[in-house]
Amino acid sequence: MRVVECNSHLDTRGARKMANDYYQTLGIQRDVPQGEIERAYRKLARKYHPDLNQDDQTAKEKFQEVQQAYEILNDPEKRAMYDRFGKSMGPAGSGRQGHPGGFSGFEFDQFFGQQGSAGAGGFNGFADLFEQMNSTGGPRRRQPARPREGADLHHEVQVPFKTAILGGEVRLSIQRAGGQVENLSAKIPAGIEDQRKIRLRGQGEPAPPGGRPGDLLITVRVTAHPCFRRHGDNLEVEVPLTLAEAVLGAKIDVPTPWGAIALTVPAGTSSGKRLRIKGHGVSGPEEQRGDLFAVLRIVVPEEVDESSAELIRQFTSQNQMDPRCELGW
Repeated sequence: MRVVECNSHLDTRGARKMANDYYQTLGIQRDVPQGEIERAYRKLARKYHPDLNQDDQTAKEKFQEVQQAYEILNDPEKRAMYDRFGKSMGPAGSGRQGHPGGFSGFEFDQFFGQQGSAGAGGFNGFADLFEQMNSTGGPRRRQPARPREGADLHHEVQVPFKTAILGGEVRLSIQRAGGQVENLSAKIPAGIEDQRKIRLRGQGEPAPPGGRPGDLLITVRVTAHPCFRRHGDNLEVEVPLTLAEAVLGAKIDVPTPWGAIALTVPAGTSSGKRLRIKGHGVSGPEEQRGDLFAVLRIVVPEEVDESSAELIRQFTSQNQMDPRCELGW
C-alpha cells in the first residue's frame, strides 16, 4: 500500500522519468554487450552534464536519468533482475500490471535504493564526473578514506670508512615531537656509499588511531680514510717504497679490508705504477667484490751522508737515462 500511495504523489516529470525504460534512456538495445552500456553512458553523461548545459533547465534531470539507468544496467545482477521483472512495467502511476510478480518503475528504484540519483554519493561537478571514471569509462565507487600515516623522521649519522666497507652497527639518539629522546640501533650494510639512506620502517612519528607510524630515514655520511680511497666498488691505496725496493724489486706487506697480503714489487718499478689486487675491494652485487689498486710511490730520505751520495752518483753514471726526454708543453 505504501508503494501505491507514493506513486499517486509523483508529479508529471517524476512519473515520466520513472516510466522510461532504462535501455531507451541510454539509447541501446536490450541484447547489447556489457561494454556498450559503458560507452553509451559516457556519451550521454558528457552531453547532459549540468556544468556543460547551464542554460538548459532540463539537463540536470536528463543527467540523473542517465546516471540512474547506468547504475542498474552496468551491474550484471541488477540488469538481470531488471530484464526479468522490468518487462512487465506499465505506464506511470499504474502500479503492477501484466505479470503479477512484476515491478513498476518506481518500485524497482526503491528496491535498489535509487542509487543512480544525484545528491549524496552523486556528482557534484564536471570534475567529479571524470574523477569517478575508471579506465573503462564507468563510475567507480567512492573508496573509504585511508587512515592517516605518521610523519617520517630524518636523521644523519657519520660512520667510519671501515664500517662503510665491512658493515656494522651504529647507535642513534632520536629526538621526537615533544622533546622525547629515544635511543635506537641501526645496521650499516657492507659497501654502503656516502650520502645513501637507510629506512627503518615504523620508527618515525606515531600516527592517529588506526594509522601506520612513519619511517626513520637515516642519511649515512662516510668519513674519509687517511690512506684508502673509494672509486665505486674499487679501492685505491698508496704504497710507499724505498729506493732499493723500487730498483731491485721486493715482496712487501699491504693492508686490505680483508686482511694483509704479500705483494710482489717488480724490479725497476717507478713511482705511480699501479698493481691490481683482485677481489680485495668493496662488496658488490651477488657477493662480487671490487678490486684493490696499489699505487706505488718511491720515498727517499731527506738527508744522506757523503759516502751514500757518492754511491748514488756512481750508480747514476753507470745507468744513464733521461727521465724527462718526453716532457713538453
